[in-house]
Amino acid sequence: MFRRRPPRLSGWPFAFLGVIMRLVIIDNYDSFTYNLVQLFFEFELEVMVFRHDQVSLNQLEALRPDWLCISPGPKAPQDAGLSKAVIAHFYKTLPILGVCLGMQAINEVFGGVTEPAPVPVHGKRHQIFHQGIGLFKGLPCPFWAARYHSLMVRPASKELMVTAYSADGVIMGLSHWSYPLHGVQFHPESFLTEYGRELAANFLRLAPGFAVKAPVGRLSGLKRTTSAAFSLPAVAGQF
Repeated sequence: MFRRRPPRLSGWPFAFLGVIMRLVIIDNYDSFTYNLVQLFFEFELEVMVFRHDQVSLNQLEALRPDWLCISPGPKAPQDAGLSKAVIAHFYKTLPILGVCLGMQAINEVFGGVTEPAPVPVHGKRHQIFHQGIGLFKGLPCPFWAARYHSLMVRPASKELMVTAYSADGVIMGLSHWSYPLHGVQFHPESFLTEYGRELAANFLRLAPGFAVKAPVGRLSGLKRTTSAAFSLPAVAGQF
């Protein structure tokens, strides 16, 4: 277990009064996990990391987190330990973000399949097209983001909506219609991704009581530009 707490809020009075808000990351043994830690730590949160085979649902319940994040990983959702169980258990009560493998796990919880992408993409920047809702609220369309994956999702549930895709028709974003459950196939924590911090801020705002205390990077005064017509390609799923 890894734990990082903002230095200025480390004293017991703050912890006692419940001032510190807590995000828990389920680590799927990925090299990008601690990039996510750094991204979220910039918002003065307490960030805790547990590997997917070293924590239980009861332990997570006892921590009373404000958010959950399912990290990327080197394999497939069936190799992601407790990740899918965490999503199924908490998605109605806590904001959850799935990144890369994490989004694939969300898709499988709702009956979708994970399959090989037409072309494996590792360490490449691609444009992301989106609807300007949820995690993508206020972000330009398209924007550039880092992709590191050889698998893609094929949704099967009407409970999930496709929120973003790449120029080659691969699904890049999923959200639940009714609950604060979101996934992205790309890596918002990568230095190759534009507006990753703004996307993270949109996710954090889903928790009651959280507010970004100061304008976040380019989010202040950002003018959203969208394509004239947003349409999902056929590969985005026929529900």
